[in-house]
Amino acid sequence: MPKINVVKADDSPVIKGNPAPLVDIRDLVVEFKTERSLVHALNGVNLQIKQGESLGLVGEAGAGKTTTALGILNLMSPQAAKVKDGDIRYSGKSVFQMSNRELLEMRGGKVSMIFQNPLTSLNPVFTVGEQIAVLLRKHMKMNRRQAMIEASKLLEMVGISGTRVNDYPHQFSGGMRQRVGIAAALACRPELLIADEPTTALDVTIQAQILELMKELQKDFNMAILFITHDLGVVAKMCDRVAVMYLGKIVESADASEIYANPQHPYTRGLIGSVHKIGSKKEERLFSIEGTVPLAMNLPKACGFYDRCDVRVEGLCNRAEPELVEIAPGHKIACFNCPHEACREQRARVEASLAGKSASTPEKDASDTAGRQKDTVKSIPGNKEDGRK
Repeated sequence: MPKINVVKADDSPVIKGNPAPLVDIRDLVVEFKTERSLVHALNGVNLQIKQGESLGLVGEAGAGKTTTALGILNLMSPQAAKVKDGDIRYSGKSVFQMSNRELLEMRGGKVSMIFQNPLTSLNPVFTVGEQIAVLLRKHMKMNRRQAMIEASKLLEMVGISGTRVNDYPHQFSGGMRQRVGIAAALACRPELLIADEPTTALDVTIQAQILELMKELQKDFNMAILFITHDLGVVAKMCDRVAVMYLGKIVESADASEIYANPQHPYTRGLIGSVHKIGSKKEERLFSIEGTVPLAMNLPKACGFYDRCDVRVEGLCNRAEPELVEIAPGHKIACFNCPHEACREQRARVEASLAGKSASTPEKDASDTAGRQKDTVKSIPGNKEDGRK
């Protein structure tokens, strides 16, 4: 595959090994106001992305992954979205306090995003070459001729003939439009690439080429990648660290090797157990997590995974939310029913607090909330009750 050949905006070397995080998300709470009620999209997200690393953000639809990504670029609708608490810092500065000029410099130049829907991410009235060239002209200081030549090369790198640089988005298939979006996102060699389901619309062969291209660029330019996907196989191939998201919160985070070898949260074990493994028996059924992600409206003060978990603790998980605690260097989990010391200490503190509240003011059990599922759920792989490893 040909390598990218883009003229640098400056010849300053890339500084590697910076210990400070490139992106630092702290206690982020985001709500969306609808006609019916308030949607709690993010409920205290804590996440860090370091320069040059790949972070996989996984979870079911509705977990809050895309909202987190849009928050980094400050692209959430100001009419609908409200940042109730927390902050997102990029290179030490809050994105919510950046001026319009600073945001325009960051978007496309320092931070690029491959959007999930290629149909809506491209402007139908401009050619694909013009849409890539405008980024190169603004951020890489190229003239129009240089930018169009480079746009043609970028299209070829993602498997599209460079002669189609003057075609419009409607002349491409869905998968080809996705590749155009990928070419535009990679054009300026961003410090951070946000890839929101970038290979969903691609066939297997093109998917492998795109992933390999992203890894090459990451190595060459020390680029950080936030990889949002449902494909745990892609995460294992692409990512250094993994953060598992559920109902607007990070429930587990660790190095990719640690997550796959030693998943601790019941939701993480369920996700990994639902993936077909090489060498498994033909007649063996894949595991499925019962139920779906609840609607993020009028949520009770409880663990978000309570309804679907078979290791839940009645009177605790339905009355309080577990916080992320570190159970090993770099490995964090938000669960009360965990054998590690940090989890036991958190559980003891919360149980003592709940006992004090119950003594003064009896609380209604959150399990009475409408929409609770039946208590009997399937056992999640990795639990002692399940009998599997």
